[in-house]
Amino acid sequence: MAEEKLDWIKVARVNELPEGRVKTVTARTTSICLSHFDGQFSAMDNHCPHQNGPLGEGSIEKGVDGKCWIRCPWHGWDFDPLTGRSPGGHEDSGQEIYPIKIEDGEISVGLEPEPPHERTVTDEMAETMVNWGVKRVFGMVGHSNLGLSDALRLRAMDGEIGYIGIRHEGAGAFAASAYGKLTGQPAACLTIAGPGATNLLTGLWDAHVDRAPVLALTGQVQTQVFGPGAFQDIDLAAAFDAVAHFSQTVLPTSKHGELMSLACKNALDHQHVSHLIFPDDVQTLPSEVPAKTPLGRMGGSSVIPDGADQAAAVKLINAAKRPIIIVGHGAHGAREQIIALAERLGAPVMTTFKAKGLIPDTHPNAGGVLGRSGTPIASWFMNEADLILALGSSFANHTGIEPSKPIIQVDFDRSQLGKFHAVELPVWGEIGAFCEAISSSVERARDAVDQITELADRWGMWRDEKTRRISEEADSGVHSASIFAALSEFAPEDAIIAVDVGNNTYSFGRYFETKGTQRVLMSGYLGSIGFGFPAAMGAWAATQDFEAFRGRKVISISGDGGFGQYPMDFTTAVKHGMDITHVLLHNGQLGKITKEQKAGEWLVWETELHNPSFAAFAKLCGGHGQRVTKSDQLRDALQAALTVEGPALVEVMADAELI
Repeated sequence: MAEEKLDWIKVARVNELPEGRVKTVTARTTSICLSHFDGQFSAMDNHCPHQNGPLGEGSIEKGVDGKCWIRCPWHGWDFDPLTGRSPGGHEDSGQEIYPIKIEDGEISVGLEPEPPHERTVTDEMAETMVNWGVKRVFGMVGHSNLGLSDALRLRAMDGEIGYIGIRHEGAGAFAASAYGKLTGQPAACLTIAGPGATNLLTGLWDAHVDRAPVLALTGQVQTQVFGPGAFQDIDLAAAFDAVAHFSQTVLPTSKHGELMSLACKNALDHQHVSHLIFPDDVQTLPSEVPAKTPLGRMGGSSVIPDGADQAAAVKLINAAKRPIIIVGHGAHGAREQIIALAERLGAPVMTTFKAKGLIPDTHPNAGGVLGRSGTPIASWFMNEADLILALGSSFANHTGIEPSKPIIQVDFDRSQLGKFHAVELPVWGEIGAFCEAISSSVERARDAVDQITELADRWGMWRDEKTRRISEEADSGVHSASIFAALSEFAPEDAIIAVDVGNNTYSFGRYFETKGTQRVLMSGYLGSIGFGFPAAMGAWAATQDFEAFRGRKVISISGDGGFGQYPMDFTTAVKHGMDITHVLLHNGQLGKITKEQKAGEWLVWETELHNPSFAAFAKLCGGHGQRVTKSDQLRDALQAALTVEGPALVEVMADAELI
């Protein structure tokens, strides 16, 4: 092409490339090996034809005849910088040479006008993701996902999807899991092959066991080197087989949009993990196939219980003198119907830990959290009950639902009904539909006990006890009861609260009193340390993506052990201006493990931690950081942090014994 029709792109200054040197430069997206030898400059395609080695990272070598050659740093192949040809007659002989202009000390390279973007199979699949309502990707771009990354970039540039580049893939998986738990919609997490993919597994197992929809997109090595031990090649299909409900490799002959549709459909239908493996060479194959949509692919989600089951449930409820309602994570989405039913019956409503906040503790019917992380209020009513109505609870052993009591168990997932032991009446149906179906038929028994008055009395007793515990505080750090009393006061009524694992979590369950429409997120069945802060990133993304969560404050809570799992993703929060307030209980140890060692009469061993000042760390990252050493500093510190429009961290020096 004539030089006047070329695009001339400045790539370097003359003084940046001394005699005898080579350098990688980029013109638009074209990678070029720029060289300076014998007073001449040359621009050559930067990709060595043998495994794409970067020639610009190589060197200029002189042969015995004094001729200059550019040597590839990976495997030593040589190329003439003026012609692009290699001396040995390799089968891949001849590199493209680009014209050069030097004006005013600037080196420019001439390229043909940029052709229109050629649509690829990953464009087709990314467009299909958008059509299915996927709004967010947490990812790390790398060498084996570049084609897929570019397809996602185009969707992000068009404002169709939001992308957050994370610092650790494990944090991305936890963020996606929390996003799914909160919204019921899948976010995607993007990684390279090998270690990037395997780093997802803990967060994906969290989604798996807590039934959260997630879309995992993993790069993979080229199909031509599958199997023989190529760099970063592992059997991803096998690695993800147990954690993913749906897992497929994207092949050249796949129906690409349909494959993505199936991944999204499975994630939504089963509230589970879907996984797609993208070999490097498949990602850039051309496609002219239109993207797929969910039109005609999804049905309604309301399952009305069988009429006989409804009648049996009404008979049991109407005969009970002390009925109680226990709601689990599966009851989210039926909040108003459950509260209306409880009010009609005058029944206390207790929650599992995963469902904390589903009914606010300020409600007259609220009985708090049941189980190991719960309150004496809930355990008392459990002991006194003559009928348990369990809604969306999976009967985890940490919850402690008494199996000897008559139980009506209602769940949308039939596999949960009577899973661990027989119940009086298992009912298959959606929780809200069940509550509405029986609401006009249930009534309090004539001799029913006034449990609402009892609830108020029990709350008074528990609050007096919490006040007494706060008075135990000495000079070894702040009492957990003080921390969560202050947070209960200042956390906004619509806050989304992500909690980690450890003593901080137990204390939160006992002492924090929910109000309004607060929502709690946790690593439930997996119980994974490190969940808290990445989950807050996922929750924050949901506040950007869904009108229902817009403007809600995100709070996360962890110990020093939990925050230390993914601390560098605090910089991710700073980069994206995430409005997250993190409350960190710093006691210098893995406090829960210390407690377990003592309880088991083991010697305490290797649970102490060597930590920085986390408040100072937050400031170094560009966020807000404040340290609290006395309980009388808590109120001001929390108020200040909650007003920050961006990431803020309150480091509370806590007493490990006062939980």
